[in-house]
Amino acid sequence: MTHLTLLDQAVFVLAAVVLFTCFALLTQARLVATLRTFAWQGGLVAAVTALMAAAHREPHLYVTAALTLVLKAGVIPWMLHRWVRRLGLDRHVESLASPPAVTLAGVGLVIFCYWVVLPIERMELTATRNVIAVSLAVVVLGLLMMVTRRQAVSQVVGFMAMENGLFLAAVTATSGMPLVVELGVAFDILVAAVLFGVFFLQIRDAIDSLDVDRLNRLAEGMEQE
Repeated sequence: MTHLTLLDQAVFVLAAVVLFTCFALLTQARLVATLRTFAWQGGLVAAVTALMAAAHREPHLYVTAALTLVLKAGVIPWMLHRWVRRLGLDRHVESLASPPAVTLAGVGLVIFCYWVVLPIERMELTATRNVIAVSLAVVVLGLLMMVTRRQAVSQVVGFMAMENGLFLAAVTATSGMPLVVELGVAFDILVAAVLFGVFFLQIRDAIDSLDVDRLNRLAEGMEQE
């Protein structure tokens, strides 16, 4: 990292902290704490975007950073937290299946992501090429969270974390998408958060729980009948 500028080094360090928040999401049992960690992750992604704007002199990225901060660190976590309170899950503690094994699996996936991105690093297309590996790892760890969690809210957070990884990759690899595209994506994410809340209420009314395993057992029982 010594040959990188200070701004590029700061981008890489913040991206690494974003990756660390993914491990915090994987091992967090309380839903409220999970949402707070997700909000911090959104704020860090916004900070990376602002640093990319300064490093590559892309003014439109400042707008993207502000939009990301408002939505991913404010509006969406607030909406999810509101749904959690409405569903009476603000004190819910989810039972995690073998947290050490999940953490080790996450570490293995991060190493695999760096191995996958190694050819891109050798091409030296950009000074922040290592962030692409971090972004891919964030996506994979978000997917791992969706697979290992049983609560629907936690799975939605994993899905949103995957979107953060994709957004981080787009910002660092291409210096940002056109502003119109980013506004459209932001609107889609906001609409998705609203729809997820509606689905939470529907699921809770149907089976009195947001445990996905109970929903799967109910579906299997209906198929057998």
